[in-house]
Amino acid sequence: MDQNFMKEKKILPLVISMALPMVLSMAVNSLYNIVDSYFVARISENAMTALSLVYPVQNLMTAIAVGFGIGMNARIAFCLGAQDQKQADQAAATGMVLSIIHGLILMVICLLGMPKFLSLFTDNEEILSMGLTYANRAFLFSVIIMLGISLEKVFQAVGRMKVSMISMMCGFIANIILDPLMIFGIGPFPEMGMAGAAYATGIGQFITLLVYVVFCMFRPLPVSFARENIVWNRALLQKLYAVGIPASLNMALPSLLISSLNGILSAFSGTYVLVLGAYYKLQTFIYLSANGIIQGIRPLISFNYGAGEKKRVQQIFGTTLALTAGVMAVGTLLSFLIPGQMIGLFTENQETIQIGIKALHIISLGFIVSAVSVTCCGALEALGKGMASLLISLSRYAVIIIPAAFLFSRLYGAKGVFAAFPVTELLTAVFAWIVYKRNQRC
Repeated sequence: MDQNFMKEKKILPLVISMALPMVLSMAVNSLYNIVDSYFVARISENAMTALSLVYPVQNLMTAIAVGFGIGMNARIAFCLGAQDQKQADQAAATGMVLSIIHGLILMVICLLGMPKFLSLFTDNEEILSMGLTYANRAFLFSVIIMLGISLEKVFQAVGRMKVSMISMMCGFIANIILDPLMIFGIGPFPEMGMAGAAYATGIGQFITLLVYVVFCMFRPLPVSFARENIVWNRALLQKLYAVGIPASLNMALPSLLISSLNGILSAFSGTYVLVLGAYYKLQTFIYLSANGIIQGIRPLISFNYGAGEKKRVQQIFGTTLALTAGVMAVGTLLSFLIPGQMIGLFTENQETIQIGIKALHIISLGFIVSAVSVTCCGALEALGKGMASLLISLSRYAVIIIPAAFLFSRLYGAKGVFAAFPVTELLTAVFAWIVYKRNQRC
């Protein structure tokens, strides 16, 4: 397959053709997150709280998988742009083996560490039991998650976004269908509660991986996973991890943020922890859609950068920023037009819904400006500037927001935690723009 269309096609049609399949698949993914939480919330509020406490660890695992996949994606696309087939093959084959190793290590760590982790945030025995029931099953699929996401990034690196969309949507749709069947015991399935939710998620992830494998068999990729391409030379590992580690940390930082905010909010009431968990499920619909655009343009920037087309790189960046800001504007409108209906998906308690409405109104004020930091991070990763991207994410998810949330909570109570979000987004956007412009000249 000829990848030269990435440097020859007009910018806007090219960006849309690459981004749209990923936006659609990310939208379905975010819909799954909402539907999955909706069915868990039908069990009880304690079940939803348990899922909210496990979520940061799930997000951490996904972050490591996606982050390393981004390292593979950037390296493969760059090598293909530079017409270096051998290096592209080595990045693909070696990256897949490393993904298996990552999955095994994370599975052991997560299974052993969850009891202690959950006990940091609650002493409610029912919540602890539900959280462990879910986690002990969901993390058994760690290797499958790693392989599926790595293949996703390889397909994206060579411009086959529709395959990535089809595979991801198959898994998400299967998950959505299986959730009520396995949670509540419909049809041939026994009632499994939290365990059913975990198994439904795992089966969906396995189906995604299976679809990728089928496509690899019947329509081979322009890179090879052959054994002879698996190499352990220092230069390749540095290239993969120089982007992969910062990208993983970028995506893992929300887990640190959620856990930190859960700790602050739990001092006021468990209701605020539930509201924060509901918000993070809802915001995935917006941020994952924006992330779909970033996934679509990342290989475009890497390929054109490798081909020496720096002017096209800047044109792609500008187009992406405009599209991402548009998505975030839609999120802001939804947060003001139908906040009650959105929060109502996760609880029937009217007091909780009112708290959630106020939280959405406050947090969404920072959505549009956050497009700057989101776009800059994705572009810097595509350029191989992983540490610069990490600096932006550290500011957004730790350095600014955690101290701000703690300080504002002391001044304004639990609402102050939510007010820290738009303040952080504004400050981070300014910092992100400065970092991107400085690295753009390097």
